[in-house]
Amino acid sequence: MGDYTGARDAFNGLARIPAIYARNLAFSPLTCYKKRVISPDEFRQTLGHFASGVTVITVCDGDGRPTGLTASAFTSVSLEPPLILVCVDHKAQSYPALAAGKMFAVNILCHDQEAVSRRFATTKIENKFDGVPFTLSPLGLPLLHNALAQLECATVNVHLEGDHTIFVGRVERAQLGAGVPLVYFRGRYDRLSGETP
Repeated sequence: MGDYTGARDAFNGLARIPAIYARNLAFSPLTCYKKRVISPDEFRQTLGHFASGVTVITVCDGDGRPTGLTASAFTSVSLEPPLILVCVDHKAQSYPALAAGKMFAVNILCHDQEAVSRRFATTKIENKFDGVPFTLSPLGLPLLHNALAQLECATVNVHLEGDHTIFVGRVERAQLGAGVPLVYFRGRYDRLSGETP
């Protein structure tokens, strides 16, 4: 069920990511932009006006240790087949494990999991799973307890774009929890107001 069925060279392409990234840094004319049109701070501030849910992307590294990161750059791609994508910074602690692995999980957080989100967002904690309840799924993926929903995905494609890599995943398994989502807006955590079913 977790067999890789994506492009033949997707993972071969991953091996070239550090070299490609370094080359792009060394030779800025290779960028698709002729000049900077917006500053990084202005870009970040503008995108902060787009309210989003919060996820924690989890995976096991080559030694079987769980690792993960907080991500709001997550969205659905296709219903048939069921595809999602997540964008991951090349500097993220979990990036090497995601790049080397063939599967990952998306844990959609509940409104009371702000502390979990903050923990997985920091680079100052080496073992982010310390004290965080989780279960290893039959597919070998760490699933956080009390998440609003969980998606277990096979990596079917990767795309290097700027300082991030886009991981496209085919959903192999999905589980639903209960509650309301954790929301991120203008650099702050929040929750939906009003009645929810």
